[in-house]
Amino acid sequence: MNLQQIRILRETVRRNFNLTEAAQALATSQSGLSRHIKDLEYELGVEIFVRHGKRFLGLTEAGREILVHAERILTDAENIRRVASQLRSADQGVLVVATTHTQARYALQPAVAAFRREFPRVKLTLHQTSPTGILNMLLEGRADIGVSTEKVADHPDVAAFPYYRWRHTVIAPRGHELEGTKRLTLAELARWPIITYHEGFTGRGMIDRVFAEAGERPEIVMEALDADVIKDYVALGVGVGIVASMAVKQPDERLAALDGGHLFDESTAHIAIRRGRYMRGFAYRFLEICRPELREETVRTEMTPALAASEIV
Repeated sequence: MNLQQIRILRETVRRNFNLTEAAQALATSQSGLSRHIKDLEYELGVEIFVRHGKRFLGLTEAGREILVHAERILTDAENIRRVASQLRSADQGVLVVATTHTQARYALQPAVAAFRREFPRVKLTLHQTSPTGILNMLLEGRADIGVSTEKVADHPDVAAFPYYRWRHTVIAPRGHELEGTKRLTLAELARWPIITYHEGFTGRGMIDRVFAEAGERPEIVMEALDADVIKDYVALGVGVGIVASMAVKQPDERLAALDGGHLFDESTAHIAIRRGRYMRGFAYRFLEICRPELREETVRTEMTPALAASEIV
């Protein structure tokens, strides 16, 4: 058994058992990939994949157990490389933070600026993607840290820490009928076409739930991935907007921000890391800059990989 065979096992599963795609991702031939899998199964004495002819349909029971350990072996191998890299240079390297546009644009700016002043030789990459994309980047080792409201706090292989709490704000064009409303209600809001976040982004699920529980069915005329787009189209008169409050802290002469904090539940943004992943010292420092309570020793205690059900005695 070798690391290449283990990588092939993991990549085949990640590519939904498509051998052609797995071979392309690993820069090898499909025949070579198949041979490695057969050699691994022969050495272990069990079948790892469920087959139909030459097609792979899924993992056998043994395959599912083996995959758990394979993931850990590859994580440990990556950690060894990262330890060696840190020993070569503790104050330079690459830190990848996966986050949404809203977090990158409005929440992370002070932390990024402070980090850059402290670690000018570290290349900091902000990768903006969806909450699902953030989770996948963490699990696949393509990001060191994830920042998001959705998804990251719900996976057993991810340690997520509360970052800050926030609410939504209703916005309307200047001069809109709602601007003079003293205490906005969901019924009044639902009378107007609404522009808000795309499903899965920035508390959209909670917005839908609150309207549904109140028996209101608002007309969502437009969805967007970030608050800047929502604000622009609200200013054009397309509809009334529901955005994260942090996105309207700076005055905008085109828009009126309405007191809607009582309408929607408070949300929590999380900072997340993959359990078992080796973290450079500057990565721990980034977490602490974001939230001082997240000291390295505190974070380390939460990073132990979760046990698989079969490992619990």
